[in-house]
Amino acid sequence: MIDSHCHVDSEQFDSDREAVIARALAAGVSTMLAIGTGEGPPHLDAAIQLADKHEAFLATVGVHPHSAVRVTPETYPELNRLARHPKVVAIGEIGLDYHYDFSPREEQHEVFIRHLQLAKELRLPIIIHTREAWRDTIDILKEHWDTALGGIFHCFSEGVAEAEEALAMNFHFGLGGVLTFPKAEKLREAASFIPLDRILLETDAPYLAPIPYRGKRNEPAYVVDTAKRLAALRGLTVSELDELTSQNFRRLFSAKLEQPS
Repeated sequence: MIDSHCHVDSEQFDSDREAVIARALAAGVSTMLAIGTGEGPPHLDAAIQLADKHEAFLATVGVHPHSAVRVTPETYPELNRLARHPKVVAIGEIGLDYHYDFSPREEQHEVFIRHLQLAKELRLPIIIHTREAWRDTIDILKEHWDTALGGIFHCFSEGVAEAEEALAMNFHFGLGGVLTFPKAEKLREAASFIPLDRILLETDAPYLAPIPYRGKRNEPAYVVDTAKRLAALRGLTVSELDELTSQNFRRLFSAKLEQPS
């Protein structure tokens, strides 16, 4: 099984990171994609450090919209350099967050667009974070993104209409613990609608732990609990869903995964 989005570099794992990774492997999670936003600029290599140390990890690089205000002219050349690391498979997570507005929206837009330009230059997929900013996110993607390169709407929590828009732009969907929450009927409707070849499993650890761990620190091993809920929703066995979502992951990132190391 693959956890397509986690933040195991987070300080929440400082006391037991190795044990968390061991539990994931023991649960059958063979691959984890470490999202390289870390603490934001100038520290941009947190995920690469994990991937260099642990065979089970792949990595991304990028600046989260929360940290857009911290970007400097030096940020982009450094991202360009780091993105060429053999275990970096995507640019992300990038996008817009209007829920917290930790960075001014104009700066979020500018940083998002610059990341899209970088991803196009490097021919890498993108991982999108969008919260309460769906329309602006889609409008920026339509103007600035090459849909042939693909990408993921991480922690997708929208409905069928939004899923249709993202599908038309060649995106995959990261489904995580929110899928198990009692009030997430709109998301479960969308998860029933999305084609099976566009679904990925994720945790977003340490955030958004699935039931029965809701309210606790999430970790990659818990992706299995989301998989059980999604498999039941789609009328599949967990093994079948595991195989499908793992194939989707490998296909999306095939351009980088198939390069000689």
